[in-house]
Amino acid sequence: MLGAVAVATVCPAALTDAQKSAIDRITGGKGTYTAEEDVYKVTFPRTEVKVQVDGWSMHPFMGITSWAAFTPDGGERLMVMGDLALFPDEVNPVMSAALDSGLSVTALHNHFFYDEPRVMFMHIDGSGPVEALAGAVRKALDQVREVRRTSPVPARSFGGPAMPDKSSITPGPIDQVLGLKGQSSGGMYKVVIGRNAAAHGHRIGKEMGVNTWAAFGGTDDNAAVDGDFAMLESEVQGVLKALRGAGINIVALHNHMAHEEPRYFFLHYWGRGRAVDLAKAIKAALATQWE
Repeated sequence: MLGAVAVATVCPAALTDAQKSAIDRITGGKGTYTAEEDVYKVTFPRTEVKVQVDGWSMHPFMGITSWAAFTPDGGERLMVMGDLALFPDEVNPVMSAALDSGLSVTALHNHFFYDEPRVMFMHIDGSGPVEALAGAVRKALDQVREVRRTSPVPARSFGGPAMPDKSSITPGPIDQVLGLKGQSSGGMYKVVIGRNAAAHGHRIGKEMGVNTWAAFGGTDDNAAVDGDFAMLESEVQGVLKALRGAGINIVALHNHMAHEEPRYFFLHYWGRGRAVDLAKAIKAALATQWE
């Protein structure tokens, strides 16, 4: 397992030529070295799918490029930070590959409006020996290639059976799984869990947006769940792994506030299946959190 990245104030040692060669060999890239920062960076332009932004054909040079940058992290270990440019059907397979390889996923968001097809950007980091670290990046990149090999054109939906026009979710089984009592509306069902923080000298909680929620629609046997997890920084990776392990799709990971104490990250998700199974997936993710 790769360790979490720690903030460093001093560059421990220069990257060796052997480490640079290993990064190229393992990732399949050809990196560039910046001596002033002691960083070796490999880039992977997304050329296999043409992207338009606001009706203009975008060259990968304009920002549709995946990259991973490596720098020493003490002894034989390196640190990596990167940003992967992904189409929606690539995001969750790539996230699972990254997490399973020991990388941390630190953000998932868009960089553009009116992009066609949609492009998302997933930020990663990690620390470890060059073989393990570069290998983890390679596994994420290989997952991109596998998705595009199977389906050259990015998918326009998650797939699965069509959702019913009218929802009729039974609250009881969900309450029993989550140990919570939610609210019903039009056959849909929603549970909200508040958390505590402080901002601008005031205590804030559930009603000010510091909350985790899950909303269920459809039928008991053909349901969708969407929602948001409010997570402390130390909880992010555990929640991601639990949700991905249960087949829940992650659709965004970002902050909602500034200067809050403690700092919170927010994760938005989408899942399909039996309502009670979706509730169990949410419960498993909740169980990874401190409170």
